[in-house]
Amino acid sequence: MRDEMSIGDLVLFYHSNCKPPHVAGIAKVCKEGYPDHTAQDSSSNYFDPKATPDEPRWMMVDIEPVVELSNVELSVLRLNPELEDMPLLKRGQRLSVQPVPPEHFEIVCRMGGLPGIPG
Repeated sequence: MRDEMSIGDLVLFYHSNCKPPHVAGIAKVCKEGYPDHTAQDSSSNYFDPKATPDEPRWMMVDIEPVVELSNVELSVLRLNPELEDMPLLKRGQRLSVQPVPPEHFEIVCRMGGLPGIPG
């Protein structure tokens, strides 16, 4: 995230902690990576005692909404053979942030009711 996400990059906004999990929309990076301050806050649920100002360990970006998609459920994504190599659909791949190849991004956009990637 720190090195590969830039202002203007589009991201799929995925709701993982709901029933059913789904891609809800597209957002845009509006602030590049910076240290996640919650990792250094001992009262935070995300506190990491190994994180320091010199070695933050956790990074974040700011995003802003671009467009809502018709909810593209995880179960529906799994049924699309064109997405079989998508990291999100592989066992054990439940990272908060993961790369989405451009061809997969476009397929998900179409599945969500967009004719292509928003410009």
